[in-house]
Amino acid sequence: MKGPARRERIMEMLRAGKPITGAELARRLGVSRQVIVQDMAILRAGGANVLATPQGYMLGPAEEGHKRTFACQHDMAGMEKELLIIVDNGGRVLDVVVEHPLYGELRGFLMLSSRRDVYKFLESLHKSGAKPLYTLTEQGVHLHTVTAEREEVLEAIEAELAGAGILLEKE
Repeated sequence: MKGPARRERIMEMLRAGKPITGAELARRLGVSRQVIVQDMAILRAGGANVLATPQGYMLGPAEEGHKRTFACQHDMAGMEKELLIIVDNGGRVLDVVVEHPLYGELRGFLMLSSRRDVYKFLESLHKSGAKPLYTLTEQGVHLHTVTAEREEVLEAIEAELAGAGILLEKE
């Protein structure tokens, strides 16, 4: 299959709405993982909203509901608590953002909306030996973009994060 046809097939698979790993795309299309990485770069350059998440590639979400950015700070043990507070209250964690002194803003797409998603993410983090993005900052300060169906859900998330000592205080 030639490149343009393969990329159209990739987009069809992504439109199904479930994340799919690069390895699985490569297997289904009979190409290497590197070819998939190149295809993703070409798709993104062409304007496709393709995200690379811990669960695999997926199309970025359409803007729906309410959105808020939370400034947080915690240690490794606090990460699980933070993410569970958000999803247990009905929020979806779209990303994590840190400010790097050299590179500026660094963003990792998470797309976590359930306890299952959180635990799979934490397991992948542990198995990979990678460190969370917040460790790149001096004091672990980071942002999460969170969406929810209702503003009240975001209010509840904010209150619970503050109560847990995770939310940065507004001065």
